[in-house]
Amino acid sequence: MTDATPSTNLVLDDFLCFAFHSTAQAIGRANKPMLDKIGLTYPQYLAMVVLWAEDNQTVGRIGEKLLLESNTLTPLLKRLEAAGYVRRSRDTADERQVRISLTDQGRALHDKACALHPEWIGQAFGGDKEAVRDLTKRVLAVRNRLVSADQG
Repeated sequence: MTDATPSTNLVLDDFLCFAFHSTAQAIGRANKPMLDKIGLTYPQYLAMVVLWAEDNQTVGRIGEKLLLESNTLTPLLKRLEAAGYVRRSRDTADERQVRISLTDQGRALHDKACALHPEWIGQAFGGDKEAVRDLTKRVLAVRNRLVSADQG
């Protein structure tokens, strides 16, 4: 009988993917009180951030930026529309495309979100904005390498 025992032990905290996953979960929990103050879930907040940066985008374009498929994004955008933050309409140049634009209420929510964001950075990172920027760049570099490898 051969020894089927692996030559290395599997230790959860040694997995980079688990480090990212568990950190994302912890960040989500840390973000929740801020997001509750503006009445958004984290995915809704991300969609609004994309729209605050550039209004009147197609569902497909928002999905590209958030790395989400339209079947995941559409229900989220419908809830934002029901809340009065966005308006969905067919693109006049291409009826197959749905455009998402901010309402006045959605634009006003931007100011509330901007007021809360520095508070969260201060709590989570002791106010060290440079550490946040550095970590974000490093994590995005890993993500971009993985996305490129997946597409290649």
